[in-house]
Order: sequence, then C-alpha cells, then structure tokens
Amino acid sequence: MKEPRIAVLLGGTSAEREVSLGSGKAAAAALSKFFEVDVFDLQSYAELPGGLDPRRHVVFSTLHGSFGEDGTAQRLMDEAGVYYAGCDAASSALTFDKVATKAKLAEAGVPVPAEIVFENGELPLASTIVSVLGPSVVLKPVAEGSSVGLQFAEGETEITDCLEKCREGRWLVEPRIAGKEVTVGIVQGEALGVVEIRPLNGRFDYESKYTKGMTEYIAPAEISADLSERIRKLATHAFEACGCRDYARIDCMVDTGGNPYFLEINTLPGLKETSLLPMSAALFGYNFDELLQKLVEPALLRYRDGNSSS
Repeated sequence: MKEPRIAVLLGGTSAEREVSLGSGKAAAAALSKFFEVDVFDLQSYAELPGGLDPRRHVVFSTLHGSFGEDGTAQRLMDEAGVYYAGCDAASSALTFDKVATKAKLAEAGVPVPAEIVFENGELPLASTIVSVLGPSVVLKPVAEGSSVGLQFAEGETEITDCLEKCREGRWLVEPRIAGKEVTVGIVQGEALGVVEIRPLNGRFDYESKYTKGMTEYIAPAEISADLSERIRKLATHAFEACGCRDYARIDCMVDTGGNPYFLEINTLPGLKETSLLPMSAALFGYNFDELLQKLVEPALLRYRDGNSSS
C-alpha cells in the first residue's frame, strides 16, 4: 500500500481566514519534512476542494472558524471517505458551540462559569445580568473562535452599550473571572503543559491575541504543581466528555482562590510555531516538527487500517 500524501487545508472565508493561512503555511512546512504535502487554499465553503482524493490523501486541516471547526468540513470528508486528523464531525459541532460544550462539561463534573444566553435580538436587561452574574462581565458569540466578537463590560451602562452590538446571532454573557487565564494542549489523549496567558491590557481579545507584544505567555504557568495537575486532569476529562479525538487545546480561568473554570475547547487551534498548542507541547519536550508528526499520526493509522486490504 502506497503511503498517502498529506493535504493541508487552509484559508477559507471565515473571520479567521488570515489566522488559518498562518497556521496552514507553518503546518505544511513542518509536515513536508516527513511527507509529501499538497496545500489547498479554500476560497469558499460550499464544498471540499477539487483534487482532494480519498485514495491518495489524508487531510490535515487548519481551517479555523465556521465550516472548518463546526463539523461541516468533517461531515463532508466523512461522506467522501476522506481520512483526516483531528476531531470528528460530531465532537467538532459540539465544541464549536460554547453553550453546548459548557453543558456537556458541567454534566461531566468539569467546573464552568455561570452564563446568560440570548439570541435573535432578544436582549436581556443589563440590570438582570448584574443581578445574576455581577457587574463585571464578558460577552461573546456562542459560535466563533479566535476571540472574534469578544467584549468586556463593567457596570450597567457599559453592559447596555455592549448588548447593542449583539443584536444578530446567538450570544452568551459570563462573569469576568479575576485571576489567571491558562490553556493546555491535549495530544492523543494526553494533557501537556499548562501555559499562562497575560494580556498587557488585561483583556485577551482579538487585538491582544494577534498583535505582537500585547500579551505575555508564561510556560509553564506560574501556578502550583498540584493546581497544574488538577487542570491537566480536568482538561483530559473535558476532552473525553465531548468525544474529542487526536488533539485539541482547552482554555480555562483560575480565580484568585485557585479554582479553575473551563471556558471552551478549540478543536483546530492555531498552529504557528509561536501558537499556544506548540507552547504547551514544548513543555513536554516536543519541538514543532515533532508535534506536527504526532498530530497527524492517528489519521495515518486510520487510513492504513481502512486501506489494509488494498
């Protein structure tokens, strides 16, 4: 049986296209050291790219945001008989929805923040939000990544102003947890190192995430060994509870009392060498090239098993 080529999917038309291009180019460069690689830049979300051949390709997708992470591309690949790295269609669809993810995590005993959810312009009163969640809150779209649409508000006046920007789509409001923001990578079921995120303006929004010098990353996080181990165990439990496979990155807030609250699961996290999943993996001794090999391994095994009679 001939070894497959790795098809790297990148680009797309979501709000995260530029992020995806960076991830895809970095991933393709690393993977090309070990495999034959073809790169597909998606310009639309209507279908899988022409030239993608289930007999020749195993897909490594870096399509962030809608279509890429919400289970749509995964479902199309399943229907086409294409093997691919990362979470399957069901777990991708689940984890792209922050509300559904938090409900699944809470059911599994993983701590999550309280929330108020609204949609279709049916805005809650700012006074209701303050009475339920307190005066310091975070507003975010239910189904977006890379901190797209993230807003912070303090007090009823700011909350009201932010709500006016949330008249379309589905949104959630959470209390703003004072403490540390951390993230941990999961690769082949193993939780890796805990990385601390310190935005210099105190807000890890889109600008802080993608503007050089606006955020410090502390690896390993400056927390106790016991707390780090607890976060890693809870992250692994979250990964399993949501039916994830292969790899993901899981974000969490730790309050000033040392209590972790899990926010979301990123099934196709950023994959430039300076991205958070590679930082987490580096704490366990993986360089970037080794990490990319590790991420694609399970999909190659599935391809070989599926084609063993060929």
